[in-house]
Amino acid sequence: MKGPLNYQIQRLMLPGLKRWIVIVMAGMFVVVFGFLLLLGYHPITVMGNFLRDVLEHAADVLPYRISGFFAIALGAFAIFLAIARIILYIVGSYLPEDRESIPDVLFRRHQSESAPRVCVIGGGNGLSNLLRGLKFYTNNITAIVTVGDDGGSSGRLRNELGVLPPGDIRNCITALADEDKLVTELFRYRFQSGDGLEGHSFGNLFLTALWSITNGDMLEATRVASRVLNSCGQVLPSSLANITLVAELEDGRKVVGESQIRGANGKITKIQCLPAHPQPTPSAIEAILHADLIILGPGSLYTSVIPNLLIDGIVDAVKQAKGRKIYVCNVMTEPGETDNFSVFDHVQGLLAAAGLQPQDARKFIDAVMVNETIPPGPNPLNPDSKPVVYDPDRMRELNVRTVLRPVLSSSTQSQHDANLLAQAVMIWFLRRRKRKKGQSTKVRAAAVPQLAGVGAATPEPAREQLSIDNISA
Repeated sequence: MKGPLNYQIQRLMLPGLKRWIVIVMAGMFVVVFGFLLLLGYHPITVMGNFLRDVLEHAADVLPYRISGFFAIALGAFAIFLAIARIILYIVGSYLPEDRESIPDVLFRRHQSESAPRVCVIGGGNGLSNLLRGLKFYTNNITAIVTVGDDGGSSGRLRNELGVLPPGDIRNCITALADEDKLVTELFRYRFQSGDGLEGHSFGNLFLTALWSITNGDMLEATRVASRVLNSCGQVLPSSLANITLVAELEDGRKVVGESQIRGANGKITKIQCLPAHPQPTPSAIEAILHADLIILGPGSLYTSVIPNLLIDGIVDAVKQAKGRKIYVCNVMTEPGETDNFSVFDHVQGLLAAAGLQPQDARKFIDAVMVNETIPPGPNPLNPDSKPVVYDPDRMRELNVRTVLRPVLSSSTQSQHDANLLAQAVMIWFLRRRKRKKGQSTKVRAAAVPQLAGVGAATPEPAREQLSIDNISA
């Protein structure tokens, strides 16, 4: 037999051979034992005498205390080595080969879990995009997601099975997922063919199956899916009611259904939902009230962000919350929904849904995050969308601060760069929190490791333009 000794032994240990090998070895031991007895030596007595002599000589050479010390040290080293090998074997079975070092993972997790509690309210691609950046700053994230979607795969599952639309929930769970690319891509996979399967994503079907298994408990289904993807936070539907959006247009028409609103080719004057007063998810209200930072948007104004404000209790919870509140305005307008809308128009629409006048904006939000970078070109997915114009003269009517930041990168043309946006929001929040507590205005890197290098803040103006170029990643 050729090959290493371990390989040769493993070949001998094949099922069915081990018992016979043990029998052969036992037989050889009995034969040797018998020969020793014939020669007048009792093996057990001889071995006992030998061990006694060895220990007596060892005691003569080394004092009892030194011998005891070496014995304790040897035993402790053996135990430590065995426990370390067991831990590495178990942990290595669950982690990929290209993982970070375990101390780095533990340090990052500790820093993230001690970071601020962040509650994000919205829906659509804008919300999931922001979550992808926020998860590097904190694990204390709650995403409150709209449930008014009635188009595509979500709409079909909703109509056929009565499940809450799972699409936005699935996008948020995967956005918060630990970067296990295979599982994340699996949840995003969309079937291209198949009778009844075409157009559905695996994640939507998975959530629907969990919803069915848990007897219609979408909260439990969401929690299970989050555990599967090891998500950095929780995702909650804003309501467990199956709501339908109704838009009133300037020409008097009423359009029913989120998927029909954008194609109506009219200016939206009011958005409502059926049933008229859906009850909120209790966990969502609790998350808002206990959050250190509340973020509204980004996302489609009338079909992703505002629908959450139509849920009873959501607006009141945001008003009562003690945390800092910021609205992230979209980078581009959305044809059929926010045509020709400026930053002020977006904020005004948000406030109207909350039942507030522009001059009362401070009762609902503290600041508005606005992109100050000119988009490099038209939206490749929707050429009719235009950059949202910042109108400082009209924004002065609002009693809130405008936070201008470059939140586009070379790879993003029609939406925020996830990392730049999350970084800008966290810088704004940490500086406001320091001032609120009456402490130094310098943001310490210990609060959030990724914000190392931020200098002292300038006196707070009505329109902020604090640079983030000196941020070290």
